[in-house]
Amino acid sequence: MADIVVHGLTQNNLKHVTFSIPKEKITVFTGVSGSGKSSIVFDTIAAESQRQMNATYPPFVRSRLPKYPKPAVERIDHLTPAVVVDQSPLGGNARSTVGTISGLYASLRLLFSRIGKPYAGTASHFSFNDPNGMCKTCSGLGKITKVDVEAILDLDKSWNEGCVQDSLYRPGSWYWKQYAQSGLFDLDKPIRAYSSEEYNLLLYGSRDGKGEPENPKVTGLYHKYTKTLLNRDISNKSRHTQEKSQSLVVEMECADCHGKRLNEAVLSCKINDWSIADMCAMELTQLRDVLSQIMDQTVKVLVQTMIEGLDRMIEIGLPYLHLNRETPSLSGGEAQRLKLVRYMGSSLTGMTYIFDEPSTGMHPRDVYRMNNLLLQLRDKGNTVLVVEHDKDVISIADHVIDVGPGAGQNGGEIVFAGSCAELLQADTLTGKAMLQSLPVKEEPRRPRGSLPVRDACLHNLKHVDVDIPLGVMTVVTGVAGSGKSTLISQVFAKQYESDVVMIDQGPITATGRSTPASYLDFFDEIRRLMARESGKPSSLFSFNSAGACPVCGGKGVIVTELAFMDPIVTECEACGGVRYNQEALACTYKGKNIVELLSLTASQAMEVFEDAKIKKRLKVMEQVGLSYLTLGQPLSTLSGGERQRIKLAKKLGKKGSIIVMDEPTTGLHMSDTQNLLKLFDMIVSRGNTLVIIEHNLDVMKQADWIIDIGPDGGNNGGQVVFTGTPMEMLRSAKTLTADSLRASLTEEKAASPHC
Repeated sequence: MADIVVHGLTQNNLKHVTFSIPKEKITVFTGVSGSGKSSIVFDTIAAESQRQMNATYPPFVRSRLPKYPKPAVERIDHLTPAVVVDQSPLGGNARSTVGTISGLYASLRLLFSRIGKPYAGTASHFSFNDPNGMCKTCSGLGKITKVDVEAILDLDKSWNEGCVQDSLYRPGSWYWKQYAQSGLFDLDKPIRAYSSEEYNLLLYGSRDGKGEPENPKVTGLYHKYTKTLLNRDISNKSRHTQEKSQSLVVEMECADCHGKRLNEAVLSCKINDWSIADMCAMELTQLRDVLSQIMDQTVKVLVQTMIEGLDRMIEIGLPYLHLNRETPSLSGGEAQRLKLVRYMGSSLTGMTYIFDEPSTGMHPRDVYRMNNLLLQLRDKGNTVLVVEHDKDVISIADHVIDVGPGAGQNGGEIVFAGSCAELLQADTLTGKAMLQSLPVKEEPRRPRGSLPVRDACLHNLKHVDVDIPLGVMTVVTGVAGSGKSTLISQVFAKQYESDVVMIDQGPITATGRSTPASYLDFFDEIRRLMARESGKPSSLFSFNSAGACPVCGGKGVIVTELAFMDPIVTECEACGGVRYNQEALACTYKGKNIVELLSLTASQAMEVFEDAKIKKRLKVMEQVGLSYLTLGQPLSTLSGGERQRIKLAKKLGKKGSIIVMDEPTTGLHMSDTQNLLKLFDMIVSRGNTLVIIEHNLDVMKQADWIIDIGPDGGNNGGQVVFTGTPMEMLRSAKTLTADSLRASLTEEKAASPHC
């Protein structure tokens, strides 16, 4: 079978590379962040495969499909259809659940329509998205949203004293006059003294709280806020309105269906005393046991198919999920594993499956499970491409392509192609890192006190008591779903909110025009340098101000809206996509115009700029492993791990604070992890407390203190199973994490580790 052959690839930072990928094998792409791995796998192979597939559809269908630009490559031979399994959130809304996305809920609905007693209708009647099945009160959402107007009423004040704690209703304002001049209220009477009729007038505009308003200008505060905050999109409204929404709009469980989403007739239909809602609320392991007890031969094949689907989800490390879990609440790693399971049920062969760091968010115990699924995909006759940093995933590769030697302009070359065993002999960063391992810290720092967490029982936490030590680096670990993120990110961080700085992988709340230079507050310095050099105002060097291209307004693209079709986005011909006008581009600093300066990577910029503030920020970017990012790269293009590290760069330098990080090694090459650990050491030595939620064994080895949550995930987790130093964990702990830590040290002593 002919290999996939890529000729003359110059996409992004790739330097005219040519290479081949064997079919029906697992090929792992390695290299430091920013070396060009993703440019090969996603921007080239995946994009070109999907672009050519889309070209086979008629124009009507093509207009509704995603658009993929042609990659900068001379030729690709023997390309096969590609399926991308990335870490992008599954998205959806409150009606999208693990059950609906995996297809298991559709099978469950069919099962209940066949053998459920008493009979409640066809399969569609068991859907909370169908009018026949949904609870009418909450429309199948399981919860209702209402306005809590009483939250802004000061019951001890009258209208004249400002009883409504909203600036729109301050005494003398227009809204205040509508109520004050209606003749319905005693303006000096405190609300606490209102009769029930007066209170109904205040909230609902009528004395019984149900009828038409007595005064058309006074419809009642409840109706007014409901109309303003609930029945319209407020995302583009004023900050005042959005803040009011957060404080006044409350979500609560539907009182009729109690969160089960379905109506009474559907909920009364049962199999072995379980309703469909009961089964959706079970963890997957329990649901499997319940389904295996169904002995009705008429649904034998259906039940067996469902059990096989559940087995795949359990095998990949998601036994703690339940079918009614909303998909937007899943982490990137959970979403990717759920997608992988979905494709495992496919009977297609000859496909190319592309994975983006599938080990993300996985405990070392579970990585081998995921490896087994990748091997199964390959053995069904598919080509599997994986972008990965994890040693255990690299070890199952039939073929490894190492991209480097460095990042950004220092990368873009194929520095190694061969087997995993050959990689260990290669003189590359990845080859060396595969053989290296950090020692276990033997002399950890001593804490200078601790912060207690008592009786934590959120989600699956079982009344946990734990002390978080101060002035040291604590790693909180445990299998996925054990409760570690709940304990630290939700319970601990909320309890000590004023002291904690949360640095997670969530999107950065900034505009689409934000860049590392603007986010880290040194873009103004660059513009001042340009202004000083040219004698022009600094606003000329902002694409959001006087320097903007007059045609595209500083966006770099022209967007043409086409009613029912996707908008057409084209590069602005006037500025060539660089966003600036000619006057701004004519000015230079050290021979480089503003666009060329923003195109520099952080490491290149260190050689160009002499300004102390700029160099300080660039140094921080290098410390957090982002030296390959360009100063003008849109923040919206960063990965989760990159977003977390740039947030860390922004917070660095603050003393005495408690910094909480959620899996900071995500997306980091093994060699960069060691640099990150040096940075952590520096942060703690400055007097900070560092709490890291992490699966990476090297990070655990270098911790001062470890808190292990378990013993497993879901209902089988939620307990503190170990606290102590890394050496104490190695010596005495009987946990899944301790087993993985010991196994890694045993592997390192072997002659040929990891391959």
